[in-house]
Formats: sequence, structure tokens, C-alpha cells
Amino acid sequence: MVKGLYTAYTGMVDSQRRMDVITNNLANSSTTGYKKEGCTTKSFDEMFGIKIKDRTVGTLNQRIGKLSLGAKIGETYRDWTQGSLINTDNTYDFALADKGFFNISFTSKSGVTSTMYSRDGSFQMNAEGYLVTKDGDYVLGESGAPIQLPTNIAQLRVEKTGEIYADNMYVDTFLITDFEDYNYLEEYGENLFRAVEGATQKQDVSAAVIQGYKEASNINVVSEMVEMISLAREYESNQKLIQTVDSMLGGMVSMSEL
Repeated sequence: MVKGLYTAYTGMVDSQRRMDVITNNLANSSTTGYKKEGCTTKSFDEMFGIKIKDRTVGTLNQRIGKLSLGAKIGETYRDWTQGSLINTDNTYDFALADKGFFNISFTSKSGVTSTMYSRDGSFQMNAEGYLVTKDGDYVLGESGAPIQLPTNIAQLRVEKTGEIYADNMYVDTFLITDFEDYNYLEEYGENLFRAVEGATQKQDVSAAVIQGYKEASNINVVSEMVEMISLAREYESNQKLIQTVDSMLGGMVSMSEL
């Protein structure tokens, strides 16, 4: 019976963790280029239940079958499916059609600069003419250096292949990177990802740069809400089970005192 309490508890913890993931997805449903997160559930390793002190089998401890010890989070994963492309008519908005990432020069609070990767192409030009993210991080060109535009530019045109033209003069090309295995990409924050040890870049990148568009998140709000309701019901069921077992234990204690 105490095992029933523990099993119900693990179910509640699992539901809470999955609820946190869904809540984060809903909070980022309007975040440009955001990719949905999900998590799997699996049971704890099973163990044998053993019958002890049973006089019918003498001094032997008899196995009576396998018992599950409850549920736990298996793994958290990310859905890299492309979101819809939304027309903004903003000269400095760019979306990537197909797989790939913009390269961003990110400087941490401690002053360390490293290359991060993003699907968010909502850029702008700063006072020095550099193309930057909304957080002020530099967007990198094909040479690995920040992209700098003329400050007196009248027209900016970007080809699908990433070439940037300012007033019909070639300036630079977006550095677009893709990876063999996205499991080696780690979410950093600020809509950025970083490559961890073992990440391998693809030689051929299929992404096309679309100017005047941005990529919406791939979150389906209706599906996430339905899943949230289902998880709430699961949580309540486990909660009721704990209350029921607790009531039964209380009754057994009361009877033993008679």
C-alpha cells in the first residue's frame, strides 16, 4: 500500500515536469524561430516482488512477479520542424527556409566571445552600420567577421543564397551553418543555441535566406492546451489515489488500536 503512495507521487512529479515543458512552449509561442520542446515518460526499472515469511514454502523467499516502481522523465527533446514564414515587409527581417542557422557573435557578461546559432533573423543595423540581433549581438558573414553595412544605405537587398547588396554593391554573405546531428546543439538562452563537444557541421547547407519574412515558432497552441488539460487530469487522479491510500492507512491504524 505504501508502494501505491510512492507510485502515485512519481506520477505527480512526472506530470509536473511535463507541465513545465508545455508552459514554456506556450510562453514562447510567439517567439521568432522557437522550436517546440517535449519529453518522454518511462517507468523505473522493474524489480522482483518477493513473498517472505510464508509458512507454506518453508524458509524460502518466493518470487511472485515483477513490480514497477512508478514513472519518471525519460528524456527531453526538441522538435526542429520549420515554423511558418510570416511576411513582415521589414528590410532587416530574414527567415531561413529549410535547415540551417545564422551565426551570431555572442559576448557573455564575463566578456567571453563565442559563436552561437539562431533561427531568429529579426535583425537591425546599429549606429556603426553593423547588422545585429535585437540584443545587440553581431551577425557574422562568410569570413567569420561581423557584417557591416554603409551607414548611408538607401536600399538593402539580400539574395536567397545569402549575398548582401547595399545600393546594388556587394557587401558580404550571411554565414549559414547546419549540423549533422542536432542532439549536439544546446539551448543557451536569448533564442540562441551553442554547439557542444562532438558537434559536426554539414558541408552543404540547404537553407535559403528569405528577406522581409520571419519564421514563426512551430508551436500549435491548441494542441499544447489539450495536452495541458490532459496532464492536469492525470495529476488530479494521482492526487486522489494518494488521498484514498492515506485514508485506508488511517483506517487500518485506527482498527489496530481497538
